[in-house]
Amino acid sequence: MKKFLSVLFVFVLALACVACDNTPNVSEGENNSVADNSNVSTEAGDESVTDNSEAEVKVMTYAEFVAAELDTLVCVETYVQAKQSWYENKGTFYTQNEEGAYYLYDMPCTEEEYNALTVGTKIRVTGYKAEWYGEIEITEAEFEVLEGSYVAEPIDVTDLLGTEELIEKQNMYVSFNDLTIEKIEYKNGEAGDDIYVTVSKDGEEYSFCVERYLTAPDTDVYKAFAELTQGDVVDIEGFLYWYKGVNTHITSVAKN
Repeated sequence: MKKFLSVLFVFVLALACVACDNTPNVSEGENNSVADNSNVSTEAGDESVTDNSEAEVKVMTYAEFVAAELDTLVCVETYVQAKQSWYENKGTFYTQNEEGAYYLYDMPCTEEEYNALTVGTKIRVTGYKAEWYGEIEITEAEFEVLEGSYVAEPIDVTDLLGTEELIEKQNMYVSFNDLTIEKIEYKNGEAGDDIYVTVSKDGEEYSFCVERYLTAPDTDVYKAFAELTQGDVVDIEGFLYWYKGVNTHITSVAKN
């Protein structure tokens, strides 16, 4: 009898242990805890996304863009003034508004979008402020086409040559009067590539460039340099690009 009771007691105890191991309330409690934590995390994440979204759509003035640190997110509204090139679904643009100018380097866009971004088109651009040998640009950009149009007139910056104020006009459409041609060189020594143009004013020399991707060999400005020689005095228009100093990308040249 005692042996039977002992066996029965062991059997009942085993059933009780099994019941404890599979208690549904404990499992449900754990799942609820995970669910609650997940909700908290999601809400926090949503707030973070909202904050970033708000930051992305805040449009900067040109002064705010200039003051922004490199490698930070920037957002500007600007107008296409010229296009340099498109390849591998990326385009490079010279843009400007009434306050200042922005160089958009390798902005992702389809070929169809690139072709549609004609001179004067207004766009909102969000990307990262970057620098390359002194040239300030916006990279990794996204854009949205807006209503409106603006085409900049060239600003005469001849008197700013050799001054610290010139860089404040960086990337703008500018003009220079009465520059003297000192040297004309073709990149790699032959026509068809970039043209390096050394000009002088008041005894100081400056390096300009005819950028073949902006003004191809079949354009009037590219062909014009085949007719110019050292000592010629010219008026020049172009975009105030910067490469280790002023390096205007020439779009027009007229011999005086």
